Amino acid sequence: MPAEWTQKLLVWYEEHARDLPWRKTRDPYAIWIAEVMLQQTRVETVIPYYERWMASFPTIEALADAPREQVLAHWEGLGYYRRAHHLHQAAQRVVEDHGGLLPSDLKDLEKLPGIGRYTAAAVAAIAYDHDVLALDGNLRRVLARLIDLEIDAKSSEGERRIREAGMAALPERQAGIFNQALMDLSSQLCRPRAPRCSECPLEAACLANQHGVQEQRPVRASRKPLPHLTAAVGVLHRDGKVLIGRRPEGGVLAGLWQFPGGRLEPGESLEACLRREWVEELGVQIEPTEKIGVYDHAHTNFRITVHAFTCRLLQGEPQALDHTEIRWVEISHLGDYPMGKIDRQISLALAAGGSMLQKDS
Repeated sequence: MPAEWTQKLLVWYEEHARDLPWRKTRDPYAIWIAEVMLQQTRVETVIPYYERWMASFPTIEALADAPREQVLAHWEGLGYYRRAHHLHQAAQRVVEDHGGLLPSDLKDLEKLPGIGRYTAAAVAAIAYDHDVLALDGNLRRVLARLIDLEIDAKSSEGERRIREAGMAALPERQAGIFNQALMDLSSQLCRPRAPRCSECPLEAACLANQHGVQEQRPVRASRKPLPHLTAAVGVLHRDGKVLIGRRPEGGVLAGLWQFPGGRLEPGESLEACLRREWVEELGVQIEPTEKIGVYDHAHTNFRITVHAFTCRLLQGEPQALDHTEIRWVEISHLGDYPMGKIDRQISLALAAGGSMLQKDS
């Protein structure tokens, strides 16, 4: 039997549900795309990407048949690019193994590239109304507060208790509405900081609120500070073009285009780093000449500061030693090549005339 607060939540959701484009369809493919895009990305950011994606790849078959370059270009700016690779690979698998229909079974969904426990549950619940809980950070926060969970919400015992509470409250054959209602409650009222408890339909049922500890829930394990890395990249000009390389498979930003360079080694200067990296990656000797910009960016597991320089070729002809391929590209055409955030910032600086120090924080 659902918890006493379930009906209050559903009544609240009926009036306050967010108007989101992926909620206007029951197409499992469209729901899958939205759920993947929403991972670690704000709803406001996702909406225009989702709409462009669905216009270009309206079906799983269209995505499976698309060139990878086109898929990455549509993803550029969303970050966590492995998601785009996995979507493309999974679409091809669905066409080959499931006749182009996204499976409804949780185990079959989890066998597809990039679909973990949460995404499989979200698709199964929202698209197929299977009685499963799509437990992400948002639902974890709401449920941990409702039961006043006093241990780490991500521990095995903490997650077991949260899932138990969520499944006990889930109304049969209404999993899609229930999960989305919890998502919207977490976004609008049960926020990480300064939750709006007095406006929440579940205030009376929330044990953390009753005990005055809602802002201390969920309990989190202490985090280690992210390591900070420094790197140098070079821009080499020739006949009105610049040299870029495609990143190798399997690494960070795999398949995207970049300006060659790499991370500093201990005790190494920026200029020495750049000279070494160009020998290792391209088999040529260069000399840094002028700084273009300084760029900061935070990845999932580290922060990085990248120093970009123009370079002069001293000896050799560039070869794709550490890239899958290299190309000489006119600056005005760099927008045609999908890049990570920092490389795109550098390309924009070049288009604007270069030699502009920029900070991207």
